[in-house]
Amino acid sequence: MSKFRKGEKKEVGAISTASLPDIVFMLLFFFMVTTVMREVDVQVENTLPEATEITKLEDKALVSYIYIGRRRGASENELPKIQLNDAFASVEQIKSYVTGKVALIPEVDKKKMTVSLKIDKSTKMGIVSEVKIKLREAKAFKISYAAFETSEIE
Repeated sequence: MSKFRKGEKKEVGAISTASLPDIVFMLLFFFMVTTVMREVDVQVENTLPEATEITKLEDKALVSYIYIGRRRGASENELPKIQLNDAFASVEQIKSYVTGKVALIPEVDKKKMTVSLKIDKSTKMGIVSEVKIKLREAKAFKISYAAFETSEIE
């Protein structure tokens, strides 16, 4: 008599689904913890200029963003607006905004804080100069300008 019988089909046991909710909640928790939500809803036109020599910011947790451009859907004659977080602001409010951001950073990292200016490429330099003066008054000397990388200048 042989140990193996031909033609005889074995029944497959039922798959236990008892641990399925644990796995689903573990995956849900993982994605909730690792997902980064958009922090700011940009309300100004923000077509960034192009540049050939750019570097990426290292620690984005130490970066504060200032957006400058015309309001979305505004006419071309309208003056550019400054956006801090989700609200429009005046040039005078920049100093208090930056000092408030610096106060939230640990003492060790305060010198590493960077202010990134995301300026629409059609914005005139007058408002940018005013913003830079207010940043100097707030002792925010580390400034970066956001741009897209291109291979060569036309």
